[in-house]
Amino acid sequence: MDLAFTKENEEFRQEIRDFLDENWPEEKRTGEVTEFGRDEYIAWHKKLAAKGWVAPSWPKEYGGPGWTPTQKYIFAEEMAKAETFNVLPFNIGMVGPVIYTFANEEQKKRFLPATLNCDIWWCQGYSEPGSGSDLASLRTKAVRDGDHYVVNGSKTWTTLAQHADWIFCLVKTDSEAKAQESISFLLIDMKTPGITVRPIITMGGDHEVNEVFLEDVRVPVENLIGEENKGWTYAKFLLMHERSGIAGTHVCKKALSRLREVASDKSLYGDAPILMDDAEFRRKVSEIEMDLMALEYTELRALAGEEAGKGPGAESSILKIRGTELQQRISHLAVEVAGYYAMPFQRGLTGNETPSGPEHTVDAAAGYFNKRKTSIYGGSNEIQRNIIAKAILGL
Repeated sequence: MDLAFTKENEEFRQEIRDFLDENWPEEKRTGEVTEFGRDEYIAWHKKLAAKGWVAPSWPKEYGGPGWTPTQKYIFAEEMAKAETFNVLPFNIGMVGPVIYTFANEEQKKRFLPATLNCDIWWCQGYSEPGSGSDLASLRTKAVRDGDHYVVNGSKTWTTLAQHADWIFCLVKTDSEAKAQESISFLLIDMKTPGITVRPIITMGGDHEVNEVFLEDVRVPVENLIGEENKGWTYAKFLLMHERSGIAGTHVCKKALSRLREVASDKSLYGDAPILMDDAEFRRKVSEIEMDLMALEYTELRALAGEEAGKGPGAESSILKIRGTELQQRISHLAVEVAGYYAMPFQRGLTGNETPSGPEHTVDAAAGYFNKRKTSIYGGSNEIQRNIIAKAILGL
């Protein structure tokens, strides 16, 4: 990949900036954590879909823009700089690739356009109580009854299930076979009778995740993806796509840049020295910058491999580990910059309440707590190290 961007690439970058200037308001580029509703999120998704930019990595025949890896890189960088909402990962980075790779033609026609346009909001039914890192031990069962499966069980840590129209679910369809040979991949309408969603409030005070209970939920057999009991193959394929997107390199670069700005702002420190003058603090920032650059080049190599026709492989585990570690280190540094103003819990302030301390401190602690999850979800970092040991190092 040529990182000395060509004239054509710079023109492409300007096209993205012009689109963002027209469609993404300046007041949203604040760097602060912004609460948003389902409708607002879907509206932004649809704008990108209408432009043909919502799924940069999808094949062109299914709605991807046909960009080169360099164009994908530039697009992600400009989106991060503008601090836009992330595109719904469950649609674009997870179930979409599974559907266009493994589903039958009727399922592709039924689900891909709606997934691309966010007419369906998907959530992920993978983790269960007792089945997280050891996902193959899941116990949610689907028993065939004529033209339907009858599903019973529960899922947990189901992100944004309170907004979802459909859930893609791993279920056990053979109680006698080995764990990895007994799982199927089902698409389930969340309006089906027997589904209950209960919120889980995180340490940061957010309602991001949920428990989902399934009691005698009848799912048409036509909603089975691929072959019965072959779901483990599709699940692993999805996880590799998910992990590739978790690194968040451009978002980390933007967060670190803003953190530098705040730590260099003399107006925040009065007569005291600014934080960026502290040698120990500068060392921490420099170490993160170097690690972030190394991660970025690894991501670029993965993109180049993708351009050559390779799907995401074991390098997605490297991206997942290093990306999530960097996100946690940056959130830790943000607490250090906030100082004692990070102590009060200030989420959910109303318009009549004045935050204690500068604006950048309001979400520092909540952001720190929220980022603790990143090294666990998408397959814990310990599991990723095992994958690297086997698939890359041959141990």
